[in-house]
Amino acid sequence: MSSTSAPARARSAGAQAGTTTHRGWFGRFESPVTTYYLLVGVTAALVVFGLIMVLSASAIVSIQNTDGASAYSIFISQAVFATIGAVALLIASRLPMRSWKALAFPILLVGVVLQVLVLFTGTAVNGNQNWLKVGPITVQPSEIIKLGLVLTGAVVLSKKRQHLHSFAHVVVPYLVPIVAVGVGAVALGHDLGTVLILGAIVAGVLFAAGIPLRWFAFAGVPFVAGVLWFVLSSANRLSRFDVWLGRDTDEFGTARQPIHGRYALADGGWLGVGLGQSREKWGLLSEPHNDFIFAIIGEELGLPGSLGVLALFAALALACYRLVTRTDDFFVRVATAGIMTWIIIQAVINIGAVINLLPVIGVPLPLVSSGGSALITTMFALGILLSFARSEPGCAEALSARPSAIRRTLAVLPGVGRRRRARS
Repeated sequence: MSSTSAPARARSAGAQAGTTTHRGWFGRFESPVTTYYLLVGVTAALVVFGLIMVLSASAIVSIQNTDGASAYSIFISQAVFATIGAVALLIASRLPMRSWKALAFPILLVGVVLQVLVLFTGTAVNGNQNWLKVGPITVQPSEIIKLGLVLTGAVVLSKKRQHLHSFAHVVVPYLVPIVAVGVGAVALGHDLGTVLILGAIVAGVLFAAGIPLRWFAFAGVPFVAGVLWFVLSSANRLSRFDVWLGRDTDEFGTARQPIHGRYALADGGWLGVGLGQSREKWGLLSEPHNDFIFAIIGEELGLPGSLGVLALFAALALACYRLVTRTDDFFVRVATAGIMTWIIIQAVINIGAVINLLPVIGVPLPLVSSGGSALITTMFALGILLSFARSEPGCAEALSARPSAIRRTLAVLPGVGRRRRARS
């Protein structure tokens, strides 16, 4: 009897061991540092991938802009911006939560003041007066306003948490005057794309605060009316809608950019033509390194590259969702939802325009497209999320208990490891 039961006991023990291993593998996702490292990994992957694609997509434009002197001018600028963004991210990740509550209104005020200056002394790009040029530096203040609306919304709504059942407390002072001033300043510069992103941010902040859904209709009616006025009052925007609806197919007119964007995706096929081998970037597709960089990704890296970008943004959304659901701090929950809405909706609008699901609006792909203000501000916002992730129970302690990457690297050198063991 014992001979027959031994295999059964072995199988049972193996099954239990397999179950334990299975649970242990999934249990790693419940670690207090999972959200932190997921945010770090996804951010690093998107920024590095973006630098590679900017280098590939901008080479021809760089040659044209420098009269043949360099194929790397745009890439070098983007690498400098990424370095500044990394420093901003590191600083933001180390600031305590009380700092963000104190900085919320100053950040918004700086953004609004700079945006007002844009209206008088700014530079117009593609019909949008949304840039402020200071010497060799060009700044887009609307990016600062995005962050300001997120943080001020989290501060105001957390203070009014017990009164959010009242419509008046929801409207004043967040929607009026804070949102009205911030969005209005950008709207006066005729930047519809950024206005839509700001509207999405405000909606994300209000939704995370638990505002009743029926109230969104009251707040959304004037916003939608304003967007419709923007479209109907501009021949350029109406022509973009004609292209999107298929009424305008002139390859040498307004339809040129979206048509060549789809050509790029079609040429890429399943596996792509190879990194750096794009044909559309040779003067056929405008803005290949900026608004339409996703088309170059599809052309050069094919379906795997396109799906990889989507997977990275999905992972970023998952990290933000984990942070929202695992925190008990109302301010952290609302601010995280606002930043997540900002990045994910902007990515959806950009990719949707490239694949013709949406009309071309003119917003960059976060962390991937060329552009200094957008990259630095987005990385700074992700640094704020990292500071929130560090405040999760047990996260800061777990991070401080682990040796730094530099120490782990030095530990393998001859003599260093022995000295560390001797001291211990």
